[in-house]
Amino acid sequence: MYHVSVKFNSDELFIIHGNEITLSIKSAPKHGKANAELLKKLSRHFKVDLSRIRIVSGMTSRKKIVEIL
Repeated sequence: MYHVSVKFNSDELFIIHGNEITLSIKSAPKHGKANAELLKKLSRHFKVDLSRIRIVSGMTSRKKIVEIL
C-alpha cells in the first residue's frame, strides 16, 4: 500500500519515497475526474492494468491510501 499526496497544478510532479508518493494532476476534483487521472498515472508508472489499482481510503481527500496488486 502507498500513501499518496495529490497536488493540483500543471507541473509534472511524480516523487516516490519509500511507500509515499507525491504527484500532480490537472483534473478538477469533481465527479471523480481527479481520482481517475490519479489511477491512470499510477497504472502507467507501475505498468499494471488499471483494474489492479484501487483507492483504499481518501476518496475525497488530497491524502489517499492506494493499493496496487
